Amino acid sequence: QVQLVESGGGWVQAGGSLRLSCAASGRTFSSYAMGWFRQAPGKEREFVARISWSGGSTYHADSVKGRFTISRDNAKNTGYLQMNSLKPEDTAVYYCAATRIPTVRAMDYDYWGQGTQVTVSS
Repeated sequence: QVQLVESGGGWVQAGGSLRLSCAASGRTFSSYAMGWFRQAPGKEREFVARISWSGGSTYHADSVKGRFTISRDNAKNTGYLQMNSLKPEDTAVYYCAATRIPTVRAMDYDYWGQGTQVTVSS
C-alpha cells in the first residue's frame, strides 16, 4: 500500500554532509512510523534511526547520535535523514522503511525503499 522512493545518496568527503529523502505514496503516510537502516558489504543490516508517526518521538543509534537527525514532513509525505560529520565507516547502502509499530526491529517494518548508496571518502 505504501511505496517509498529514496534520493540524496552519493559520494562525500569525510566531515561532509548529505541529506537523504524518502518520498512516500498515498494519503496515510502519517499513520506509519519511519526508520532508517544501513548495510555495508559483508555486514549485517544495522539500525540507524526511527521516528514516530507524529514525529514527536525519535531515537538514534549510538553510532550516529549527535551527527544524524531523522525527521519527517507529513504534509509532504516525506521522511528525511540529515547526516553531518560523515565518517568513512558510515559508508553503506541506506534504506528507509515504514511500519505501523514503533520499533527498531527491521523485521517489524512493512515497507522498504530501494536503498541508496552513501560513500564517504577518507
